[in-house]
Amino acid sequence: MAVSHDGVTWVTVGSSGGRRVAGTRDRAAAFDVVGTSSRNARPSHNLAHYAGTVGLPAIVLVVLAVGTAKHFNGHHLWIFALAVAALFVARGVHLGRPVTAAHTATAAGTVLAALLIQATGHPVIALATLALSGLVLMWPTSSRPQPERLPSVHALVDRTVADPLAPFAMHSLKSYFFSADQSAVIGYHTRLGVAVVGGDPIGDPAHYPALVAQFQQFCRDRGWRIVVLGASEHRRDLWEAAVWPPLRAVPIGRDVVVEVGSFDMVGRRFRNLRQAVSRTRNAGLTTEVIAEANLPDELAAQLREIASQTHGGQAERGFSMILDHALDGRYPGMLIVLARDQDGVVQGFQRYAVAGRGTEISLDVPWRRKGAPNGIDERLSVAMIDYARDHGGKRVSLAFAAFPELFDEKDRGWLRQVMFNVIHLGDPLLALESLYRYLKKFHSLGDRRYALLSFRMLPIAAFALLTLEFVPHRKTD
Repeated sequence: MAVSHDGVTWVTVGSSGGRRVAGTRDRAAAFDVVGTSSRNARPSHNLAHYAGTVGLPAIVLVVLAVGTAKHFNGHHLWIFALAVAALFVARGVHLGRPVTAAHTATAAGTVLAALLIQATGHPVIALATLALSGLVLMWPTSSRPQPERLPSVHALVDRTVADPLAPFAMHSLKSYFFSADQSAVIGYHTRLGVAVVGGDPIGDPAHYPALVAQFQQFCRDRGWRIVVLGASEHRRDLWEAAVWPPLRAVPIGRDVVVEVGSFDMVGRRFRNLRQAVSRTRNAGLTTEVIAEANLPDELAAQLREIASQTHGGQAERGFSMILDHALDGRYPGMLIVLARDQDGVVQGFQRYAVAGRGTEISLDVPWRRKGAPNGIDERLSVAMIDYARDHGGKRVSLAFAAFPELFDEKDRGWLRQVMFNVIHLGDPLLALESLYRYLKKFHSLGDRRYALLSFRMLPIAAFALLTLEFVPHRKTD
Protein backbone atom coordinates (compact mmCIF):
# COMPACT_ATOMS: atom_id res chain seq x y z
CA MET A 1 0.00 0.00 0.00
CA ALA A 2 1.41 3.40 -0.94
CA VAL A 3 1.08 6.26 1.52
CA SER A 4 2.48 9.77 1.60
CA HIS A 5 3.86 11.60 4.63
CA ASP A 6 5.94 14.80 4.70
CA GLY A 7 6.59 14.61 0.99
CA VAL A 8 7.82 11.02 1.10
CA THR A 9 6.07 8.19 -0.72
CA TRP A 10 6.11 4.93 1.19
CA VAL A 11 5.28 1.39 0.14
CA THR A 12 3.95 -0.21 3.30
CA VAL A 13 5.19 -3.72 3.95
CA GLY A 14 5.08 -3.68 7.73
CA SER A 15 3.90 -5.90 10.51
CA SER A 16 3.44 -4.82 14.09
CA GLY A 17 6.73 -3.06 13.56
CA GLY A 18 5.17 -0.82 10.89
CA ARG A 19 7.78 -1.75 8.26
CA ARG A 20 7.95 0.58 5.29
CA VAL A 21 10.01 0.81 2.13
CA ALA A 22 10.80 4.32 1.05
CA GLY A 23 9.99 5.26 -2.48
CA THR A 24 11.76 8.62 -2.54
CA ARG A 25 14.68 10.37 -0.84
CA ASP A 26 17.70 8.73 0.65
CA ARG A 27 17.66 6.53 3.73
CA ALA A 28 18.42 9.18 6.32
CA ALA A 29 16.03 11.75 4.91
CA ALA A 30 13.25 9.40 3.92
CA PHE A 31 12.87 7.80 7.30
CA ASP A 32 12.50 11.09 9.13
CA VAL A 33 11.18 10.12 12.53
CA VAL A 34 12.03 12.98 14.84
CA GLY A 35 9.53 15.39 16.23
CA THR A 36 6.57 13.14 15.48
CA SER A 37 3.68 13.65 17.85
CA SER A 38 1.60 10.81 19.17
CA ARG A 39 -1.21 11.69 16.78
CA ASN A 40 0.47 9.93 13.87
CA ALA A 41 2.65 7.49 15.76
CA ARG A 42 0.52 4.37 15.27
CA PRO A 43 0.04 2.96 11.74
CA SER A 44 -2.90 0.87 10.63
CA HIS A 45 -2.31 -2.88 10.45
CA ASN A 46 -3.71 -5.42 8.02
CA LEU A 47 -2.86 -8.75 6.44
CA ALA A 48 -0.84 -7.10 3.67
CA HIS A 49 1.44 -5.59 6.27
CA TYR A 50 2.21 -8.95 7.85
CA ALA A 51 2.75 -10.66 4.50
CA GLY A 52 4.98 -7.84 3.36
CA THR A 53 7.17 -8.02 6.43
CA VAL A 54 8.34 -11.50 5.51
CA GLY A 55 7.82 -11.16 1.76
CA LEU A 56 10.29 -8.39 0.93
CA PRO A 57 13.32 -9.83 2.76
CA ALA A 58 12.43 -13.30 1.42
CA ILE A 59 12.43 -12.01 -2.15
CA VAL A 60 15.76 -10.30 -1.56
CA LEU A 61 17.26 -13.49 -0.15
CA VAL A 62 16.04 -15.56 -3.12
CA VAL A 63 17.60 -13.08 -5.50
CA LEU A 64 20.85 -13.22 -3.50
CA ALA A 65 20.86 -17.02 -3.58
CA VAL A 66 20.24 -17.27 -7.33
CA GLY A 67 22.61 -14.44 -8.17
CA THR A 68 25.54 -15.69 -6.10
CA ALA A 69 25.32 -19.47 -6.46
CA LYS A 70 27.13 -19.68 -9.79
CA HIS A 71 29.77 -17.16 -8.77
CA PHE A 72 30.65 -19.14 -5.62
CA ASN A 73 30.49 -22.52 -7.34
CA GLY A 74 32.95 -24.82 -5.65
CA HIS A 75 32.85 -22.91 -2.39
CA HIS A 76 30.20 -24.73 -0.39
CA LEU A 77 30.48 -22.11 2.35
CA TRP A 78 28.41 -19.69 0.25
CA ILE A 79 25.32 -21.49 1.58
CA PHE A 80 26.54 -20.83 5.11
CA ALA A 81 27.15 -17.16 4.23
CA LEU A 82 23.62 -16.83 2.91
CA ALA A 83 22.31 -18.54 6.05
CA VAL A 84 24.08 -15.95 8.18
CA ALA A 85 22.60 -13.19 6.02
CA ALA A 86 19.18 -14.78 6.50
CA LEU A 87 19.64 -14.76 10.27
CA PHE A 88 20.43 -11.03 10.18
CA VAL A 89 17.28 -10.47 8.11
CA ALA A 90 15.16 -12.64 10.41
CA ARG A 91 16.35 -10.68 13.44
CA GLY A 92 15.55 -7.40 11.71
CA VAL A 93 12.08 -8.66 10.82
CA HIS A 94 11.54 -9.79 14.41
CA LEU A 95 12.54 -6.34 15.70
CA GLY A 96 10.28 -4.66 13.14
CA ARG A 97 13.02 -2.66 11.44
CA PRO A 98 12.05 -0.72 8.30
CA VAL A 99 13.65 -1.35 4.92
CA THR A 100 14.13 1.80 2.86
CA ALA A 101 15.19 2.11 -0.75
CA ALA A 102 18.63 3.09 0.51
CA HIS A 103 18.80 -0.10 2.61
CA THR A 104 18.05 -2.21 -0.47
CA ALA A 105 20.53 -0.34 -2.65
CA THR A 106 23.27 -0.60 -0.03
CA ALA A 107 22.65 -4.32 0.47
CA ALA A 108 22.80 -4.85 -3.30
CA GLY A 109 26.07 -2.94 -3.37
CA THR A 110 27.42 -5.18 -0.62
CA VAL A 111 26.55 -8.29 -2.65
CA LEU A 112 28.21 -6.78 -5.71
CA ALA A 113 31.31 -6.05 -3.61
CA ALA A 114 31.32 -9.70 -2.48
CA LEU A 115 31.25 -10.86 -6.12
CA LEU A 116 34.10 -8.52 -7.06
CA ILE A 117 36.18 -9.68 -4.09
CA GLN A 118 35.51 -13.30 -5.08
CA ALA A 119 36.70 -12.54 -8.61
CA THR A 120 40.00 -11.26 -7.25
CA GLY A 121 40.67 -14.56 -5.52
CA HIS A 122 39.78 -13.78 -1.89
CA PRO A 123 36.90 -16.18 -1.17
CA VAL A 124 36.94 -15.88 2.64
CA ILE A 125 36.61 -12.10 2.56
CA ALA A 126 33.99 -12.41 -0.18
CA LEU A 127 31.90 -14.84 1.85
CA ALA A 128 32.12 -12.63 4.94
CA THR A 129 30.98 -9.65 2.87
CA LEU A 130 28.10 -11.69 1.47
CA ALA A 131 27.02 -12.66 4.99
CA LEU A 132 27.04 -9.01 6.04
CA SER A 133 24.61 -8.09 3.26
CA GLY A 134 21.74 -9.24 5.48
CA LEU A 135 22.96 -7.00 8.29
CA VAL A 136 23.17 -4.06 5.88
CA LEU A 137 19.66 -4.72 4.58
CA MET A 138 18.20 -4.59 8.09
CA TRP A 139 20.48 -1.90 9.55
CA PRO A 140 18.50 0.22 12.04
CA THR A 141 17.40 3.68 11.07
CA SER A 142 18.36 6.54 13.34
CA SER A 143 16.97 9.77 14.70
CA ARG A 144 18.53 13.13 14.08
CA PRO A 145 18.94 16.09 16.44
CA GLN A 146 16.14 18.62 16.34
CA PRO A 147 17.45 22.02 17.46
CA GLU A 148 14.50 23.87 15.95
CA ARG A 149 12.29 22.50 18.74
CA LEU A 150 14.40 24.10 21.49
CA PRO A 151 11.91 26.92 22.24
CA SER A 152 9.09 24.39 22.73
CA VAL A 153 11.26 22.15 24.87
CA HIS A 154 12.47 25.03 27.02
CA ALA A 155 8.87 26.12 27.63
CA LEU A 156 8.18 22.64 29.06
CA VAL A 157 11.40 22.71 31.10
CA ASP A 158 10.14 25.95 32.60
CA ARG A 159 6.91 24.18 33.64
CA THR A 160 8.62 21.19 35.23
CA VAL A 161 9.27 21.14 38.98
CA ALA A 162 11.12 18.76 41.32
CA ASP A 163 13.10 17.15 38.50
CA PRO A 164 16.82 17.98 38.60
CA LEU A 165 17.36 16.49 35.12
CA ALA A 166 14.61 18.46 33.38
CA PRO A 167 16.92 21.15 31.91
CA PHE A 168 19.11 18.51 30.29
CA ALA A 169 16.26 17.65 27.93
CA MET A 170 17.58 20.59 25.89
CA HIS A 171 20.83 18.78 24.95
CA SER A 172 21.54 19.32 21.26
CA LEU A 173 21.87 15.58 20.52
CA LYS A 174 18.28 14.87 21.45
CA SER A 175 15.27 14.21 19.27
CA TYR A 176 11.80 14.78 20.69
CA PHE A 177 8.50 12.97 20.94
CA PHE A 178 5.69 15.33 21.96
CA SER A 179 2.24 14.60 23.25
CA ALA A 180 -0.58 15.44 20.86
CA ASP A 181 -1.27 18.77 22.57
CA GLN A 182 2.47 19.57 22.96
CA SER A 183 2.12 19.69 26.76
CA ALA A 184 4.72 16.98 27.47
CA VAL A 185 7.78 15.62 25.71
CA ILE A 186 10.34 12.83 25.81
CA GLY A 187 13.93 13.54 24.77
CA TYR A 188 15.87 10.67 23.22
CA HIS A 189 18.66 9.72 20.84
CA THR A 190 19.08 6.50 18.85
CA ARG A 191 22.19 4.42 18.47
CA LEU A 192 22.36 1.00 16.79
CA GLY A 193 18.61 0.53 17.02
CA VAL A 194 18.40 1.58 20.67
CA ALA A 195 16.34 4.64 21.58
CA VAL A 196 18.09 6.03 24.65
CA VAL A 197 15.79 8.24 26.71
CA GLY A 198 17.52 10.77 28.94
CA GLY A 199 15.70 11.18 32.26
CA ASP A 200 11.96 11.46 32.80
CA PRO A 201 9.40 13.08 30.49
CA ILE A 202 8.97 16.79 31.12
CA GLY A 203 5.94 19.05 31.03
CA ASP A 204 2.48 18.14 32.33
CA PRO A 205 2.69 14.96 34.46
CA ALA A 206 -0.95 14.12 33.70
CA HIS A 207 0.10 13.28 30.14
CA TYR A 208 3.11 11.13 31.01
CA PRO A 209 1.42 7.68 31.03
CA ALA A 210 -0.17 8.13 27.61
CA LEU A 211 2.98 9.74 26.24
CA VAL A 212 5.18 6.83 27.32
CA ALA A 213 2.74 4.29 25.86
CA GLN A 214 2.63 6.17 22.55
CA PHE A 215 6.40 6.50 22.48
CA GLN A 216 6.67 2.75 22.98
CA GLN A 217 4.52 2.22 19.87
CA PHE A 218 6.46 4.89 18.00
CA CYS A 219 9.71 3.02 18.67
CA ARG A 220 8.19 -0.37 17.90
CA ASP A 221 7.08 0.92 14.51
CA ARG A 222 10.70 1.77 13.74
CA GLY A 223 12.31 -1.36 15.11
CA TRP A 224 13.93 0.43 18.04
CA ARG A 225 14.27 -0.91 21.55
CA ILE A 226 13.99 1.50 24.48
CA VAL A 227 16.56 2.14 27.20
CA VAL A 228 16.06 4.83 29.84
CA LEU A 229 19.05 6.42 31.52
CA GLY A 230 18.32 8.36 34.70
CA ALA A 231 14.69 7.44 35.37
CA SER A 232 13.57 8.78 38.72
CA GLU A 233 12.15 6.73 41.54
CA HIS A 234 8.73 8.33 40.99
CA ARG A 235 8.56 7.73 37.21
CA ARG A 236 10.21 4.36 36.66
CA ASP A 237 6.85 2.59 36.88
CA LEU A 238 5.69 4.48 33.76
CA TRP A 239 8.24 2.60 31.69
CA GLU A 240 7.98 -0.72 33.50
CA ALA A 241 4.23 -0.82 32.91
CA ALA A 242 4.17 0.32 29.28
CA VAL A 243 7.26 -1.02 27.51
CA TRP A 244 7.67 -4.43 25.93
CA PRO A 245 9.93 -6.33 26.23
CA PRO A 246 9.85 -5.48 29.94
CA LEU A 247 12.50 -3.13 31.25
CA ARG A 248 14.43 -3.95 34.40
CA ALA A 249 15.47 -1.24 36.82
CA VAL A 250 19.16 -1.03 37.73
CA PRO A 251 19.98 1.58 40.42
CA ILE A 252 22.85 3.80 39.28
CA GLY A 253 22.96 6.48 41.97
CA ARG A 254 21.17 9.33 43.68
CA ASP A 255 20.33 12.95 43.04
CA VAL A 256 22.03 15.43 45.33
CA VAL A 257 19.50 18.19 45.95
CA VAL A 258 19.87 20.98 48.49
CA GLU A 259 16.61 22.33 49.91
CA VAL A 260 17.41 26.02 49.86
CA GLY A 261 15.02 27.09 52.60
CA SER A 262 16.45 24.74 55.22
CA PHE A 263 20.10 24.69 54.22
CA ASP A 264 22.77 26.03 56.54
CA MET A 265 26.31 25.05 57.45
CA VAL A 266 25.74 24.82 61.18
CA GLY A 267 26.80 21.78 63.16
CA ARG A 268 29.51 19.21 63.27
CA ARG A 269 28.48 17.36 60.12
CA PHE A 270 29.08 20.48 58.00
CA ARG A 271 32.55 21.06 59.43
CA ASN A 272 34.36 19.92 56.26
CA LEU A 273 32.16 22.15 54.11
CA ARG A 274 32.74 25.17 56.35
CA GLN A 275 36.48 24.58 56.28
CA ALA A 276 36.51 24.38 52.47
CA VAL A 277 34.57 27.62 52.13
CA SER A 278 36.75 29.35 54.74
CA ARG A 279 39.94 28.42 52.89
CA THR A 280 38.77 30.25 49.78
CA ARG A 281 37.72 33.30 51.76
CA ASN A 282 41.08 33.39 53.46
CA ALA A 283 42.68 33.18 50.02
CA GLY A 284 40.79 36.32 49.00
CA LEU A 285 38.35 34.75 46.54
CA THR A 286 35.08 36.56 45.79
CA THR A 287 32.10 35.21 43.87
CA GLU A 288 29.59 36.56 41.37
CA VAL A 289 26.54 35.12 39.59
CA ILE A 290 25.79 36.28 36.06
CA ALA A 291 23.48 35.06 33.28
CA GLU A 292 25.41 33.20 30.60
CA ALA A 293 23.68 35.24 27.90
CA ASN A 294 25.00 38.46 29.50
CA LEU A 295 28.67 37.48 29.70
CA PRO A 296 30.94 40.25 28.35
CA ASP A 297 33.19 39.04 25.52
CA GLU A 298 36.37 39.54 27.53
CA LEU A 299 35.02 37.55 30.48
CA ALA A 300 33.68 34.81 28.23
CA ALA A 301 37.12 34.47 26.64
CA GLN A 302 38.68 34.10 30.09
CA LEU A 303 36.18 31.38 31.02
CA ARG A 304 36.83 29.51 27.77
CA GLU A 305 40.52 29.52 28.60
CA ILE A 306 39.74 27.82 31.92
CA ALA A 307 37.37 25.36 30.24
CA SER A 308 40.09 24.41 27.75
CA GLN A 309 42.27 23.26 30.66
CA THR A 310 39.73 20.80 32.05
CA HIS A 311 37.18 18.18 30.94
CA GLY A 312 39.02 17.40 27.73
CA GLY A 313 39.23 20.96 26.49
CA GLN A 314 36.55 21.82 23.96
CA ALA A 315 35.33 18.23 23.49
CA GLU A 316 31.59 17.76 24.00
CA ARG A 317 30.64 14.79 26.19
CA GLY A 318 27.57 13.55 28.03
CA PHE A 319 23.91 13.18 27.20
CA SER A 320 21.44 12.62 30.03
CA MET A 321 22.82 14.72 32.92
CA ILE A 322 24.73 17.48 31.19
CA LEU A 323 24.35 20.16 28.54
CA ASP A 324 26.70 21.12 25.74
CA HIS A 325 27.40 24.45 24.00
CA ALA A 326 29.00 25.98 27.06
CA LEU A 327 29.35 29.77 27.10
CA ASP A 328 27.79 30.39 23.69
CA GLY A 329 24.35 31.46 24.97
CA ARG A 330 22.48 28.73 23.09
CA TYR A 331 20.28 27.63 26.00
CA PRO A 332 17.88 30.00 27.77
CA GLY A 333 18.12 30.58 31.51
CA MET A 334 21.70 29.45 32.07
CA LEU A 335 23.58 30.94 35.03
CA ILE A 336 27.33 31.22 35.65
CA VAL A 337 28.79 31.51 39.15
CA LEU A 338 32.46 32.42 39.13
CA ALA A 339 35.23 33.05 41.65
CA ARG A 340 37.92 35.73 41.25
CA ASP A 341 41.15 36.09 43.19
CA GLN A 342 42.41 39.33 44.71
CA ASP A 343 43.80 40.41 41.32
CA GLY A 344 40.44 39.96 39.62
CA VAL A 345 41.52 36.81 37.73
CA VAL A 346 38.84 34.14 37.46
CA GLN A 347 40.00 30.95 39.18
CA GLY A 348 36.98 28.80 38.50
CA PHE A 349 33.30 28.79 37.55
CA GLN A 350 30.24 26.60 37.47
CA ARG A 351 27.38 26.54 34.99
CA TYR A 352 23.79 26.01 36.15
CA ALA A 353 20.50 25.41 34.32
CA VAL A 354 17.13 26.66 35.56
CA ALA A 355 13.69 25.00 35.48
CA GLY A 356 10.30 25.38 37.17
CA ARG A 357 10.10 29.15 36.59
CA GLY A 358 13.29 29.71 38.54
CA THR A 359 12.52 27.41 41.47
CA GLU A 360 14.79 24.57 40.30
CA ILE A 361 18.51 25.12 39.65
CA SER A 362 20.75 22.28 38.47
CA LEU A 363 24.52 22.17 38.21
CA ASP A 364 25.72 21.46 34.69
CA VAL A 365 29.54 21.39 34.77
CA PRO A 366 32.20 22.89 37.09
CA TRP A 367 35.50 24.24 35.78
CA ARG A 368 38.54 25.41 37.68
CA ARG A 369 41.89 26.83 36.72
CA LYS A 370 44.93 24.66 37.37
CA GLY A 371 46.37 25.66 40.72
CA ALA A 372 43.11 27.19 41.95
CA PRO A 373 42.71 27.20 45.76
CA ASN A 374 41.31 24.08 47.38
CA GLY A 375 37.64 24.42 48.27
CA ILE A 376 36.72 26.53 45.24
CA ASP A 377 34.06 24.05 44.07
CA GLU A 378 32.37 24.05 47.47
CA ARG A 379 32.54 27.86 47.64
CA LEU A 380 30.91 28.23 44.21
CA SER A 381 28.12 25.82 45.12
CA VAL A 382 27.38 27.66 48.36
CA ALA A 383 27.35 30.94 46.42
CA MET A 384 24.72 29.52 44.04
CA ILE A 385 22.61 28.29 46.98
CA ASP A 386 22.74 31.81 48.46
CA TYR A 387 21.76 33.24 45.07
CA ALA A 388 18.82 30.83 44.83
CA ARG A 389 17.65 31.83 48.31
CA ASP A 390 17.61 35.50 47.26
CA HIS A 391 15.90 34.89 43.90
CA GLY A 392 13.05 32.50 44.66
CA GLY A 393 14.88 29.23 44.15
CA LYS A 394 13.64 26.26 46.17
CA ARG A 395 16.08 23.53 45.25
CA VAL A 396 19.64 23.43 43.94
CA SER A 397 20.80 20.16 42.44
CA LEU A 398 24.56 19.89 42.81
CA ALA A 399 25.19 16.82 40.68
CA PHE A 400 24.44 13.13 40.42
CA ALA A 401 26.15 10.80 42.89
CA ALA A 402 26.87 7.53 41.11
CA PHE A 403 26.85 4.41 43.33
CA PRO A 404 27.18 6.35 46.61
CA GLU A 405 26.64 3.27 48.79
CA LEU A 406 29.69 1.70 47.18
CA PHE A 407 31.93 4.43 48.58
CA ASP A 408 30.38 4.34 52.06
CA GLU A 409 30.55 0.59 52.62
CA LYS A 410 33.23 -0.72 54.98
CA ASP A 411 32.81 -4.44 54.37
CA ARG A 412 32.27 -5.04 50.65
CA GLY A 413 31.61 -8.39 49.07
CA TRP A 414 34.05 -9.52 46.40
CA LEU A 415 31.90 -8.26 43.52
CA ARG A 416 31.35 -4.83 45.02
CA GLN A 417 35.03 -4.66 45.93
CA VAL A 418 35.90 -5.30 42.29
CA MET A 419 33.50 -2.54 41.25
CA PHE A 420 35.04 -0.17 43.77
CA ASN A 421 38.57 -0.96 42.57
CA VAL A 422 37.59 -0.34 38.95
CA ILE A 423 35.97 3.00 39.82
CA HIS A 424 38.96 3.95 41.97
CA LEU A 425 41.39 3.19 39.16
CA GLY A 426 39.26 5.14 36.69
CA ASP A 427 38.87 8.16 38.95
CA PRO A 428 41.43 10.27 37.04
CA LEU A 429 39.19 9.91 33.98
CA LEU A 430 35.64 9.75 35.39
CA ALA A 431 36.18 11.42 38.79
CA LEU A 432 33.27 9.52 40.39
CA GLU A 433 35.06 9.03 43.69
CA SER A 434 36.30 12.63 43.80
CA LEU A 435 32.82 13.88 42.95
CA TYR A 436 31.30 11.86 45.76
CA ARG A 437 33.76 13.27 48.31
CA TYR A 438 32.69 16.77 47.25
CA LEU A 439 28.96 15.98 47.29
CA LYS A 440 29.09 14.19 50.63
CA LYS A 441 29.97 17.46 52.37
CA PHE A 442 26.47 18.81 51.63
CA HIS A 443 24.59 15.85 53.20
CA SER A 444 21.83 16.13 50.61
CA LEU A 445 21.53 12.71 49.00
CA GLY A 446 18.09 12.48 47.43
CA ASP A 447 16.06 10.02 45.38
CA ARG A 448 17.52 7.15 43.42
CA ARG A 449 17.96 7.17 39.67
CA TYR A 450 17.78 4.07 37.50
CA ALA A 451 18.85 2.71 34.18
CA LEU A 452 15.92 0.81 32.68
CA LEU A 453 16.72 -1.82 30.08
CA SER A 454 15.93 -5.31 28.92
CA PHE A 455 18.65 -7.70 30.03
CA ARG A 456 18.36 -9.64 26.77
CA MET A 457 19.86 -6.64 24.97
CA LEU A 458 22.44 -5.80 27.63
CA PRO A 459 25.58 -5.71 25.40
CA ILE A 460 24.18 -3.40 22.76
CA ALA A 461 22.36 -1.27 25.36
CA ALA A 462 25.57 -0.89 27.37
CA PHE A 463 27.44 0.13 24.22
CA ALA A 464 24.82 2.75 23.36
CA LEU A 465 24.77 4.17 26.89
CA LEU A 466 28.53 4.29 27.38
CA THR A 467 29.28 5.83 24.00
CA LEU A 468 26.59 8.48 24.40
CA GLU A 469 27.80 9.47 27.84
CA PHE A 470 31.58 9.23 27.57
CA VAL A 471 32.70 9.36 23.93
CA PRO A 472 33.30 12.92 22.65
CA HIS A 473 30.90 14.03 19.94
CA ARG A 474 30.91 16.79 17.41
CA LYS A 475 29.32 20.05 18.41
CA THR A 476 25.98 20.44 16.63
CA ASP A 477 24.66 23.72 15.31
